[in-house]
Amino acid sequence: MICFGIDELIHQNPTWKTKRIGLVTSNAATTNTGLLSRTALVQAGFNIVILFSPEHGITASAPDGEAQQNSMDPITGISVVSLYGSKRMPTPQNLENIDIVLFDIPDIGARFYTYLWTLTYVLEACALNKKECIVLDRPNPVSGNFDAAEGPFMDDITSSFIGRWNIPIKHSSTLGELALYFNGTKNIGANLTVVPVKNWDRDSFVTDWETNFVPTSPAIQNSNSMLMYPGLCLLEATNISEGRGSVYSFETAAAPWLQTSEIVSFINQSFGDEIKANTISFTPTSGKYANTLCKGIHFEVIDPAYCKPMFFGLLLLYIIRAKHPQQFMWETYKTAVNPSGENHLDKLLGINNAQKLFDLPLPQFVATCTKITHTPNWQEQMIPYLLY
Repeated sequence: MICFGIDELIHQNPTWKTKRIGLVTSNAATTNTGLLSRTALVQAGFNIVILFSPEHGITASAPDGEAQQNSMDPITGISVVSLYGSKRMPTPQNLENIDIVLFDIPDIGARFYTYLWTLTYVLEACALNKKECIVLDRPNPVSGNFDAAEGPFMDDITSSFIGRWNIPIKHSSTLGELALYFNGTKNIGANLTVVPVKNWDRDSFVTDWETNFVPTSPAIQNSNSMLMYPGLCLLEATNISEGRGSVYSFETAAAPWLQTSEIVSFINQSFGDEIKANTISFTPTSGKYANTLCKGIHFEVIDPAYCKPMFFGLLLLYIIRAKHPQQFMWETYKTAVNPSGENHLDKLLGINNAQKLFDLPLPQFVATCTKITHTPNWQEQMIPYLLY
């Protein structure tokens, strides 16, 4: 059975567990048997004196992009400092009465999933305040196979909290590996330790782990949504629903006006070995088109090892836009970290003026997407920091 970093740490039973510890975590972080990480640590005698929470809060259930306030953890009774509200980084005051910062939050392998960037701010805070940082590593749920990594890489001008520094969108790395990578390449200089995973095969997926699936955030409800997320997240920058407010979040593209049959036929003919498409209809309870019947396309990943969600998402968006020139619109996407919601597509893709890409003739668009989703030299860059 796979052992997460949290399982390994508890097994190690380190002498420093009685020191004053700050823990960055949420309900998304559990042991391999499903016990909340913070509960497991407290039960094992770790002296957790303060908690820090990322986007979606300590419960991992708050809506996407919604600022979170400081609170009290109802499970442990420990104070929670939000790192997705008025600040992104722990302050000197937050850290002055602790000795060690533990980080235990799962990732889903995509650059624009914000937990990674919370980790980078925690690393910087630890370096600035001379606190030891220990990352409890977890496998990449969509595999660590670098052949499956996908760009685009990021133009620095598009830097944001959904893409702070330049890595591919689908990065095929663990957060522990990326912590080591950024600590070195960005000269952060934190006193960093990574507690590695045991029994993980880089080619495996979350469905291979023999553990129960734990949602990492409200809209990531199953392994299929994790696999499709890198491509279908692009829908956030449009007036097409990505399925929020339904059981299909990040498994669908939907709108009241969407003509689905021809698109489904094209997908099944062109991508049938990796993705299966079906027509559906549903009424979302929140998000785009709340309480309005939507026509949608449901996507199911057939072959995770072969699936290229970024290329697929780009082409899907192009096709929908071309088929619905009167109805399709680019839209803002307001969040606590981007209150105006502007340039959301640029920030997701990491490409300045990204909308212009979709004005290309189809053959040129396909050729460009093939080029930009390719990730030459990424594995080579990561090799010094790989743990598995």
